[in-house]
Amino acid sequence: MSTTNEAPPSDTRRTFFGHPRMLANLFSVELWERFSYYGMQGILLYYMYYTVADGGLAIDRAIATGLVGAYGGGVYLSTILGAWLADRLLGSERVLFFSAILIMLGHICLAVLPGALGLTMGLVLVGVGSGGLKANATSLVGTLYAEGDDRRDAGFSIFYMGVNIGALVGPLATGWLQVNGGFHLGFGAAAVGMALGLTQYALTRKNLPSAAHDVTNPLPRDRYVRWIGIGAAALGVVALLLVTGLVDAGNLDTVMASVAIVASVVYFVVILRSARINATERSRVISFIPLYLASVVFWALFQQQFTVVAIYSEQSLNRTVLGWTMPPSWVQSINPVFIIVFAGVFAAVWTKMGPRQPSSPLKFAAGLVVMGLAFLAFIPFSGGGPNTTPLLALVGILFLFTMAELFLSPIGLSVATKLAPEAFRTQMVALFFLSVSVGTTLAGILAGYYSTDAEVPYFSFIGITAIVVGVALAVATPRVKRLMAGVR
Repeated sequence: MSTTNEAPPSDTRRTFFGHPRMLANLFSVELWERFSYYGMQGILLYYMYYTVADGGLAIDRAIATGLVGAYGGGVYLSTILGAWLADRLLGSERVLFFSAILIMLGHICLAVLPGALGLTMGLVLVGVGSGGLKANATSLVGTLYAEGDDRRDAGFSIFYMGVNIGALVGPLATGWLQVNGGFHLGFGAAAVGMALGLTQYALTRKNLPSAAHDVTNPLPRDRYVRWIGIGAAALGVVALLLVTGLVDAGNLDTVMASVAIVASVVYFVVILRSARINATERSRVISFIPLYLASVVFWALFQQQFTVVAIYSEQSLNRTVLGWTMPPSWVQSINPVFIIVFAGVFAAVWTKMGPRQPSSPLKFAAGLVVMGLAFLAFIPFSGGGPNTTPLLALVGILFLFTMAELFLSPIGLSVATKLAPEAFRTQMVALFFLSVSVGTTLAGILAGYYSTDAEVPYFSFIGITAIVVGVALAVATPRVKRLMAGVR
């Protein structure tokens, strides 16, 4: 059985920009999934709060931002299910394949079913499918590198660059189609993109290494009935909460955040108390806790691209270029452009520095500080009136978003695989995604407090908070590094 500490010899001989060749296959699959996901996400908020006359559902804007946050949080929360299925039942490869099918079906629902029915079915299918795909694609990338391989962080940055090609093109395609043909045509483009990704993966999945099929912690067959019962009971509770109105559109974001926080605590306790990990692995899991908390803060800011920045782009941004008005959803493609340009630069820098590069906690701290500065950069343009902020100003702010992201996001994926106990390989990655779940849901909740009349206090509070947390993590870095037990 292959482990995370061993990379297949053939992969180390045949390289892709100096990295295992299989990296190209994995990020090409994610490219199409990101095309569909970000393409749909680029127009989702507008679909919710635009008037019926404009093709939308006329949902109150504060509720709509909360729903977008809850949906995004749900995507990352469902990585728990995807990771559990991979580690205990099916292996990462098969979970990834079935998840891709769910994503495609979800986009089809958004494209062809009207109103709340299409929205609900589409978001549930895409959310569950995306969660299963995310954790397992990332876990498979981690298996390509041996422990101590200095190429690991750079490899995740390259993977991240490939993913963002899809994130760049998706909003451009769906945004143009939405403006010229309506929302459902835009959602249809996302469905086509996912179908292409699924086809590509079906044709190449046989080339994945044997480790892709490993079930690292198999569930004993005598426990199948028990877990089926647990799953059925969980679905019953969800249905009861919805039917009785205890959970509705108005409080779904708060409920989602609470569930993700509880799930995170439970996951940490389960891993730390497991008899399947040794003392070194336990110390490494403890070191991940402050990184998890820093990640929550980061994503609570960064994911406001799909809430506050989306609203800001429609209402405050001057989108007219040479007499032509750019669709507001196209703003979502600015960040991926910078990722494509600079992910390779970051990867080259980390590779060149090798063992001299900053530790993962310091990279996290830098990401938080830069993210805080990005929000403070909104302040000079506050109160200028509708559609007055120069496009180049927002481009500059999103450049800071990107720099912060490259310091933290691919590093977070990498450090999760480096700190993961062998018995919880994929589920440790799911823990990182749980931090993204909490942060993403908080991004939707925070957006409910945003208004053009209170921009200065809003941006000031959020920006300063991120900087304070980043500085605190930098100060705590020596202690965190000792707990990481040799992992950088």
